[in-house]
Amino acid sequence: MTSAPAQNGLAAYMAVTAAYWAFMLTDGALRMLVLLHFHTLGFSPVQLAYLFVLYEIAGMVTNLSAGWIAARFGLTSTLYAGLGLQVVALVALTQLDPDWQIATSVAFVMLVQGLSGVAKDLAKMASKSAVKLLAPKDGDGLFRWVAVLTGSKNAVKGLGFLLGAALLALAGFTWATLGMAVILGLILIAVLIAMPAGLPTGRKGAKFSEVFSKSRNINWLSAARVVLFGARDVWFVVGIPVYFYAVLSDGTEDGNRAAFFLIGSFMAIWIICYGAIQAAAPRILRAPSRSEAELIAAARRWAGMLAVVPAVLTGAVLVAAGPALWLTVTLVIGLLVFGALFAVNSALHSYLILAFSKDERVTMDVGFYYMANAGGRLLGTVLSGLTYQLGGVAACLGTAAVMIALSALAAGRLSSAPSAPEKVAA
Repeated sequence: MTSAPAQNGLAAYMAVTAAYWAFMLTDGALRMLVLLHFHTLGFSPVQLAYLFVLYEIAGMVTNLSAGWIAARFGLTSTLYAGLGLQVVALVALTQLDPDWQIATSVAFVMLVQGLSGVAKDLAKMASKSAVKLLAPKDGDGLFRWVAVLTGSKNAVKGLGFLLGAALLALAGFTWATLGMAVILGLILIAVLIAMPAGLPTGRKGAKFSEVFSKSRNINWLSAARVVLFGARDVWFVVGIPVYFYAVLSDGTEDGNRAAFFLIGSFMAIWIICYGAIQAAAPRILRAPSRSEAELIAAARRWAGMLAVVPAVLTGAVLVAAGPALWLTVTLVIGLLVFGALFAVNSALHSYLILAFSKDERVTMDVGFYYMANAGGRLLGTVLSGLTYQLGGVAACLGTAAVMIALSALAAGRLSSAPSAPEKVAA
């Protein structure tokens, strides 16, 4: 695979980023729509978690194969496939029948969410791989470009959480999903027309066996990523939204609407702040003056700092022994702090995977790494419903603290390549 010509690099980067933004807006909105809609229908925390399980399993399988798909068919084709499948998933959800039995509804939504999971990881893998090939090769250009793409994506996804909650309250589930399908379809058409030439078009000789990394650093970084993202989703997917709903809603229709907006607003603010800090991570870490070895060491330190936050919040929940205003305020502030520290950890990981990868197999390494990312989300999703049902929000947060500690241990096994002692230079 070869890099895009320099004159097309920025234009291609902007087109890829715009497409990724559009996708993540609908992805965040869809997650909030599904979670809140089915919670109001009486689904238990474990049943809610089931709705997202196939989404994460599909993400694991897709990421494992998406690297080969992109290497074989090209990055733009992979990106277009992701956007198109998301349109199909949104249209399919409009066919959900409220008269179906719970088991039928769960099975149907799981299948559609699985399709959405495939779509998301095709789009994400193509976008992240494109950055490696398009980013400037001097200074901290790679770190800056990947931080901007990832940070802005998360800010847009945060807006999607707010959009989903608002659409559910104002338009209802069916019209909300149909409207998003139409808008995303129009954006796909625009991107097809506007995408400049230059991104790799694929190579016929790409072998599927190449997706498995033989790099020690990539394997340990992937292991750290599994438990890092599991630690976030163990409270984020089910635990905190359901806890806040119990605290904020009085059970009336107006109370439910108010709770939807407040929960959606918190989730949106969390993701937007997370994305903003992620985009600023190169400045926070002073990346231009840091060597790769120093940034690897930073990954260990920041994981250790992050583990403290859910441990402290777990103690606060146990002391409160029930819902209280001070506890809700403490959780909101504490989880925002968690988001800030998590953003720096995530940005470091996103940079390191591209720094460790070689241009000729970047899609393979990125696909393998994001398979681990999806595995972490799957683990966190399942544990979110299970731990909340067994021990409430304290169990969710305590589990998160343990998982982040494991992530720090895995990051401790990373090492700087002997052949690359120079300062960060992509």
